[in-house]
Amino acid sequence: MATAKELKELSADDLKRRAAELRETLFQDQLKRATGSLDNPSERTQHKRDLARILTVLGDKSRAEKKA
Repeated sequence: MATAKELKELSADDLKRRAAELRETLFQDQLKRATGSLDNPSERTQHKRDLARILTVLGDKSRAEKKA
């Protein structure tokens, strides 16, 4: 995934779309984990971190809009 610096260059709509995709991926990972078919558990951790990074940038953008 992208770094926070790269994510800051994206629009809020793009970030929201990426967050939704990652939430869906995390849901699929959770189902795979429950059935025992999750191949690489570290991917789930990476997806969670990517989602957190995106949500942080979205929060920063929304706070910046409120100040302006």
